Amino acid sequence: MNTVKIKAYAKINLTLEIVGSKGGFHLLDSLVASVDLFDLIVLKKRKDGLSSITMRGLNSETIPPEKNNALKAAELFSQKFGVNGADITVYKNIPMGAGLGGSSADASGVLNGMARLYGITDEREIDALADELGSDTKYMRKGGFARMRGRGDCVTPLAIGGTLYFLALLPRTSVDTGACYKEYDASPTKTDKENATEKAIEALGTKTLGEMGRYLTNDLFPPAARLNSEVEKAYAEALSFSPLGVVMTGSGSCVLALFETRELCEWAKSRYKGKCRAFVLKTVLPDVQEKRTWRNPFVLSAEELERAEEE
Repeated sequence: MNTVKIKAYAKINLTLEIVGSKGGFHLLDSLVASVDLFDLIVLKKRKDGLSSITMRGLNSETIPPEKNNALKAAELFSQKFGVNGADITVYKNIPMGAGLGGSSADASGVLNGMARLYGITDEREIDALADELGSDTKYMRKGGFARMRGRGDCVTPLAIGGTLYFLALLPRTSVDTGACYKEYDASPTKTDKENATEKAIEALGTKTLGEMGRYLTNDLFPPAARLNSEVEKAYAEALSFSPLGVVMTGSGSCVLALFETRELCEWAKSRYKGKCRAFVLKTVLPDVQEKRTWRNPFVLSAEELERAEEE
């Protein structure tokens, strides 16, 4: 195998509670999920230990290589496992600075791609590399519904079925993550939704979406709104459609409105007249999605073969 293609899915924070700090880092308790928005990453083997990266789309070409987590992931992988590098192309589709985990998605996608290129199966060591690259990276290697605690290094996958649908409103300007946490520290504001993550997980597990919508929360929303008034406006605009709940993801700036069905999301999108970019997202299970996506269209499935024999 000389080339692999990886879909690196975005994530959303359905809850984000700041529960303390340790060693200069904030400790979180968060319910996260993967959504059907992804960057496409193409990796090609090299004959030396070096790696290169080319970014395409959404002005990602301006990211300096030395600050690109996806390139750093490839370099760390080669050093750790003693394998050659890769020429990497990332086709960006996840908006940057939106709280959707685009940088972590690309880093995790490169780790997964390098593992496939070179046949590395040591999951523990690959996860250790992911922890070096960012708080969301280990979770995003597999994605799906999960509870993420600590600095993001404690990930508990949740065996939850079903699909959630959201209207996403993306302001024109982003929120700097570091500045958002500093603003939180300067004036910490806790929501009145105590144990929101625990309660949201319980509601999600019993498929009581209305109850779950009540516990969507993000402790970083107040500081993000103070830093960027467009975030606060997007939140109010999302509420105007009377969804089950509204939440900002990550440190912003993207705001999500939860609806019962995709049709209701499309209805709200069609009536939205604000200045944000509006789009519809749904939760996905990346492993299942990958298998479905890369199916060879020229090979009949067992079901199709059986149907053909009947005919």
